[in-house]
Amino acid sequence: MIPATNQRPPATILFIFGGSGDLNLRKLTPALYNLFIDNYLPERFSVVGLGRSSYTDESFRERLLEGVQEFSRRKNGPDDTWKSFAPTISYLQMDAGDAGAYTKLSDYVASKKSEWGELPNVVFYLAVAPQLVPGIATNLGKLPLCGDKSHVRIVVEKPFGHDLKTAQELNTLLGGLFAEEQIYRIDHYLGKETVQNILALRFANSLFEPIWNRRYVEYVQITASETVGLEGRGGYYEGSGALRDMIQNHLLQMLCMVATEAPISFDANEVRNKKVDVLNAIRRIKPEQVNDVAVRGQYGPGKKDDKDIPGYRQEEGVKPDSSTETFAAVKLFVDNWRWEDVPFYLRTGKSLPEKATVITIQFKPAPYYAFPEEATQSWQPNRLTIGIQPAMDIRLRFQAKRPGQTLAIDPVEMVFSYKDAYAGQEPEAYETLLLDVMTGDATLFMRADQVEAAWKVVTPILEAWSSETPDFPNYAPGSWGPEAAMQLVEKDGFQWMAK
Repeated sequence: MIPATNQRPPATILFIFGGSGDLNLRKLTPALYNLFIDNYLPERFSVVGLGRSSYTDESFRERLLEGVQEFSRRKNGPDDTWKSFAPTISYLQMDAGDAGAYTKLSDYVASKKSEWGELPNVVFYLAVAPQLVPGIATNLGKLPLCGDKSHVRIVVEKPFGHDLKTAQELNTLLGGLFAEEQIYRIDHYLGKETVQNILALRFANSLFEPIWNRRYVEYVQITASETVGLEGRGGYYEGSGALRDMIQNHLLQMLCMVATEAPISFDANEVRNKKVDVLNAIRRIKPEQVNDVAVRGQYGPGKKDDKDIPGYRQEEGVKPDSSTETFAAVKLFVDNWRWEDVPFYLRTGKSLPEKATVITIQFKPAPYYAFPEEATQSWQPNRLTIGIQPAMDIRLRFQAKRPGQTLAIDPVEMVFSYKDAYAGQEPEAYETLLLDVMTGDATLFMRADQVEAAWKVVTPILEAWSSETPDFPNYAPGSWGPEAAMQLVEKDGFQWMAK
């Protein structure tokens, strides 16, 4: 996380495999540019895009400037600022499959070491398709410089494996080439301000921690909904699906933030140890229980906002009889003293009514027998709602007396909004995460055992679903998913909460 002292990282070279790709254009370079404007980048800094496309340094910079102007939170930065930042960017054309080409990277590091008069930190960012990661990591591991645990790091994007077996294989491969402290498995959700703020909310306020347990919490819901369909990602999504794409990583990580015990310090391994404890405590789902605790769906064709929407199976790159789920909902339990028998409901989906990522903690109802019946007609349980995106806020619902001569109780909300409380714009998730990589802070990154523990949670569901043919499509675009998802919570006496 960004240090409060604004201390800048040491000299750094950032190599981006897939430098000419979409992730660098939309996220990485805009994040680096904002860090430069805010004076967080190292004084001696170089970013090198790697790819097979034929760019010159100048044409590559022009292409990335287009990305900054379209996707950065500072779209209209002053020209002289970009002119100061652009010289840190260069492009190196190389085929990542050519093992002999990797000596170019060692030569570049050696030249910068000579120029700067110090040994820089070296970060290899693998912004590439998952199937390319093993080969690139293997070739990097052959470079003598990668044995330097203090100065060399490798960043791997999700998805980290396709299932438990492939995740374990990838961990074994990376672990044989790099030390664990060199490996940064990135989940951009953990870089979001409101996700990080969960720990501050819980452990910096004595108000919440005493009631953050099974005695007072009735249930927890985590929703990540999208209004769009595939947006051209049919080839990737067909091999993934909602459970793998969102629940196995993003939503389970948010569950960990909500459910974790207090760390004794904010040391990276201490925080991650607590998260692994949560994942290991999640009740394992037996094969015969899957249909009772997990629901999947796929949107069909229909209308949304008076527009014709193609079904998932009509999207480009999708099989006409695809069984890939575009919606998933699960009910989980964390079997420890704090959370015994408190249900955690997780859901995610595409082509839903609104775009929102929201965590809802609903507390058990307070007894209202002391009040006359007519005073409690609109009584509702206390609820804490944490908005992750697009609204970044925290809402606390409680009861208050309605003004007047009679005794009537209404639910009201107290709201904290980042936008209203703080001037300026919040940093994007990749700004925080890239800076953490450069400073060597792994707190917000996944450790090998975390990744495998998360896969163990969803593996029984994946195995059960792979052996059944679903009745797809089963929900309309613009709806909140299949009817079975509503029944998942309604049978427990609850409802899904929308922001």
